[in-house]
Amino acid sequence: MSFFGKEYKFVSQENFEEFVNSLGLTPEQSQGFLNYKPSQKYEKDGDSFVYTSSTAGGQTQNKFQSGVEFEESNAGRKCKTVYTVDGDTVTQVQKYEDGTTFTFVRQFSGDDMTVTVTSSKWDGVARRFYKA
Repeated sequence: MSFFGKEYKFVSQENFEEFVNSLGLTPEQSQGFLNYKPSQKYEKDGDSFVYTSSTAGGQTQNKFQSGVEFEESNAGRKCKTVYTVDGDTVTQVQKYEDGTTFTFVRQFSGDDMTVTVTSSKWDGVARRFYKA
């Protein structure tokens, strides 16, 4: 788990605009998601992990235990989230009350992180690429 403590910065993406368009958002909301390119960092804290997402506008953190569901608010909506840490892969599954599910698989290799994004509302796959 050599990725702990490294800050990964956004490099590029593929099919992300298609993913955002599948969400049925207003043009302003869609543009906000398309412009959202945070740096990301994972750290170990005892039996827990801390995920930090940073932009020029601020920072958010989630402290979690692998495989343990918790409630969070994302874009003003509550969801149940589970992070699972397995070697060099961190999988995040968000489940919303309306039945929508989002899955983010973060795979780390050296100084690279690839985030694969899927949704129950879309048949495609989007990827975002980051470098430490």
